[in-house]
Amino acid sequence: MKRLYRVAKGGMYPARNTAILMVSYKLGLRAKEIAALRICDVLDDRGKLKEEIHLTGKMTKGNKQRVAYLTNPALRAALTTFLGERQEQETCLFNVLAPLFKSQKGSAFSPNTMSQLLTGLHEQAGVIGGRSHSGRRWFATELIGKGVDLKSVSVLMGHASVSMTAKYAEANPQKLRRITAELV
Repeated sequence: MKRLYRVAKGGMYPARNTAILMVSYKLGLRAKEIAALRICDVLDDRGKLKEEIHLTGKMTKGNKQRVAYLTNPALRAALTTFLGERQEQETCLFNVLAPLFKSQKGSAFSPNTMSQLLTGLHEQAGVIGGRSHSGRRWFATELIGKGVDLKSVSVLMGHASVSMTAKYAEANPQKLRRITAELV
């Protein structure tokens, strides 16, 4: 994780890329969902960060609505830094319908280009097998590893069934190490 954030902070667009990684790893959003975010999804009418992002059907896989919670302090700090820099660069009030994250060309990311950006950051950091879905997988396995029940993780992930979420639990090496270490 440290290498990944170091790469984001050391490259082009450090505030944007750090905020994108935070949204991926701290909210478990898919690349498609991150690409679809608009400024109005994260800022309220007074320009303050919201507590929740309401992901609408067209933004999500399977057109399912769900809520992502902007309560993590590191995530909030990264978004605040990014939005502050962006507002300074644009030197005007935000168009609240504008994309939250803009590409190098100044337009919205497509799901594919967001996926490529996330994969590229992982490759630059030397994360073997790191892809656009890595943040989502980390989010689920961290929650499960901390003892959060599968139903809650399933709701946060927007999975249709708990059985899908259970696949993340089975693949959690931290939990498996802890289980075997506790054998007497």
